[in-house]
Amino acid sequence: MNIIDFFTDLTNPALSFLPRALIVAILASIVCGVVGTHVVLRGMSFVGDALSHAVFPGIAAAFALQGSILLGGAVAGVIVTLLITLFSQHRRLKEDSIIGVFFAAAFALGLVIMSRIPGYTGSLESFLFGSLNGSTDSDMLAVAGLGFVIISVLALFHRKLVAVSVDRDYASSLGMSTLAADLIIYLAVAAAVVVSVQTIGNILVLALLITPAAAARMLTDRVATMMVISPALGSLGAFLGIWASWTWDVPTGATIVLILTVIFVVAWLFAPRRGVITGRLRARHAG
Repeated sequence: MNIIDFFTDLTNPALSFLPRALIVAILASIVCGVVGTHVVLRGMSFVGDALSHAVFPGIAAAFALQGSILLGGAVAGVIVTLLITLFSQHRRLKEDSIIGVFFAAAFALGLVIMSRIPGYTGSLESFLFGSLNGSTDSDMLAVAGLGFVIISVLALFHRKLVAVSVDRDYASSLGMSTLAADLIIYLAVAAAVVVSVQTIGNILVLALLITPAAAARMLTDRVATMMVISPALGSLGAFLGIWASWTWDVPTGATIVLILTVIFVVAWLFAPRRGVITGRLRARHAG
């Protein structure tokens, strides 16, 4: 199917789920692209992976109570984030050890809750791999609303968050609260994970959070520019991924991740200043 036929399907009233899926995927990509910039700058990939598991008990409880997945995941993410931030202040243990303890416990709790739900296998599959084509209008509005709040908070504290992300010790010497910055970033990551779980599922959520930001990092040294490029690349990957999955009838979330990976590899190879191949060509011409 070519792109023109895909756009035709997007406007087909009988396929109303398709434009909703695309909008939700793009909104999630924008949110994750902005949040992912901080994750990449701070080297927090493990945190993103941990929080993607930490929201599981809230989502499982939402399934059990037939409530909002976004709300359930958000509540669980906030609780685990607060616990990690609190326990991490004790310097006897490193932060990654604290994160490992709580994300494993949270995921185990989610499995226990999910096992008590009749016919839980389908619900678990939806959580693990996403259910993008099942997105509703309320899902779309919830993702848009939560995304707006996340980006607004990050914009409000942008300079302080960037300062802590780039040079934590220097920011602390200027009197900036690294605890507050950590808490804001962790909460933003948790919220972005909740948004993304609906799109591509828990297993692949880290790719939406990390891959576009990593590609953007290859293309620019400016944080502000990176925050524009990252969501743009994520949105491009979401669009191409949904088009490809619709054309060849393959899993949507996995296809989006593969497209994003291709985008990253292209940036890694051909970025104007940092690309491997462009760097070698420049060195050859200079020699």
